[in-house]
Amino acid sequence: MKKALITGITGQDGSYLAELLLEKGYEVHGIVRRSSSFNTERIEHIVSPSRENESPRSIYREYGDLSDSSNISRIIERIKPDEVYNLGAQSHVRISFDMPEYTCDIDGLGTLRLLDAIRQVDKNIKFYQAGSSEMFGQVEETPQNEKTPFHPRSPYGCSKCFAHWITINYRESYEMFACNGILFNHESPRRGGNFVTRKITTGLAKIKLGKLDVLSLGNINAKRDWGYAKDYVYGMWLMLQQKKPDDYVLATGETHTVREFIEEVCELLDFKLVWKGKGVDEVGIDRKTGKTIIKIDPYFFRPAEVDLLLGDFSKAKKILKWEPKVKFKDLVKIMVDYDLQEQTEKNRKL
Repeated sequence: MKKALITGITGQDGSYLAELLLEKGYEVHGIVRRSSSFNTERIEHIVSPSRENESPRSIYREYGDLSDSSNISRIIERIKPDEVYNLGAQSHVRISFDMPEYTCDIDGLGTLRLLDAIRQVDKNIKFYQAGSSEMFGQVEETPQNEKTPFHPRSPYGCSKCFAHWITINYRESYEMFACNGILFNHESPRRGGNFVTRKITTGLAKIKLGKLDVLSLGNINAKRDWGYAKDYVYGMWLMLQQKKPDDYVLATGETHTVREFIEEVCELLDFKLVWKGKGVDEVGIDRKTGKTIIKIDPYFFRPAEVDLLLGDFSKAKKILKWEPKVKFKDLVKIMVDYDLQEQTEKNRKL
């Protein structure tokens, strides 16, 4: 039985990857940060209450932190995994401007700590690094592929660039099986509530049910390549099943503005959205009620914006035989259906 260690297992990608690996017969271990409040809701259905009662369909929790190199080394030495997936990060781009040092410590140096622990314990352990399209930043070409130069526009993007290149450095220096996945935006009902897609679907569902008056957003003209998280974790796994390590872009090859995402959600929720005004004074009004349901708040603007991201996944398609299954409209519907049901159920409990 193969063993896998996942950092960031309590997040969107980590939880979907854990489910996938369990289905494929892996023994799955996940690093969880100690917290005084519960932070494992995405994986509760696959976590056993105690080690004595672990089942083949459950994961092992390992308490640890990417800031603690000795802790990471002990975990890898004890588990001796076949594969390590580094999905742990301070992953919110806007917040990285408020917490630049922490972001770079966890997202950048955390990757180095993992790689060096693997180098010392067993260089045959395969390693996956979760890169990001935010590394492209102020893009040099469109669409972006594995050879497109990086020009990050945030502490998050900068930290991911370091993680990307240190992964390549360890691969070339120590002949380690280390891969970078350069993943464009990927969403799901498990996306964190402060990410713009989930903020939109949850917020507009609340407005539909009378639980919220107005949804405040930042730059709604930014263009992103949005896919479905379940499709992308399968791509992560495929990278570590190849004969040789390499780096791959995972994307949909389509780009949409945040505004388009809002409009698609509004259509599904039967809002008759019209836009009025310009810039920070622009508002979205429901024509049926005459009420303002969207407004722009400069607080959510980034100090340096990334205007356009569009990925070219042709290398992954050719070598990994990977391509996205869920398209933009279907992705939005999956998220809206979930959030409307969740908010409706919460209403019933009140």
